[in-house]
Amino acid sequence: MASLGWLARACIEDPGGEAWRMERSWISVNFAISADGKISPVAKRPSGWTSEADHRRLLELRAGADALLVGKGTLVADRMTMTVPGPEKQPLRCIVSRSGRLDPDLPVFQKPGGQIHLCVTGDAPVEIPGVMVHHQTLAGFLSTLAAELGVKRLHCEGGGELVRELMELDAIDEFHLTLAGHTIFGGLSAPTVTGIPGNFPAGSLDFELSGFEPVAGTGECFLSYRRLR
Repeated sequence: MASLGWLARACIEDPGGEAWRMERSWISVNFAISADGKISPVAKRPSGWTSEADHRRLLELRAGADALLVGKGTLVADRMTMTVPGPEKQPLRCIVSRSGRLDPDLPVFQKPGGQIHLCVTGDAPVEIPGVMVHHQTLAGFLSTLAAELGVKRLHCEGGGELVRELMELDAIDEFHLTLAGHTIFGGLSAPTVTGIPGNFPAGSLDFELSGFEPVAGTGECFLSYRRLR
């Protein structure tokens, strides 16, 4: 067994705080990371720099979820549709944004899929046709997904700042990584799985290695970690 050292730094809120009271789904996270631990270069290049095998794994992980969760920045940079090929029943598409300001021409609004739910953590009024808008904290939104929308398995695809917030709530149960040994991004400000490099959360969470799968001919390895509680 191995523990997830550099990734397992996260702040635990005081007992009685919102993170301890919330009802929530089982939450998993998926990222591709470079050999130097970055999720993209400084310029935040879109996804698509890993193998076809990694893309298939991404879709498999999506297919096992009742809902997908993503931050606005990642949604925009990757031009995401947040869909799964084939099944008539698509996962709910959940977006987190401080402002709620989103371009209606984004692919997520153009491609049919699961109901779109937008969590707006700021105070600005937001109305987008066909979108369920929730003015809530992230913790409150997670509770809504579980208690009111019946989401049992929630799968997050980034970005780093959103994952950091989930870690601060101790709201990650499983972490999937594709370690892409073929790529080194470099750059002091290139983002990591917890957002801004060097700005580590204060506490620690323990994870255990649950999957290790080198992918022949790709220079990649699929890793999975489960939260120890």
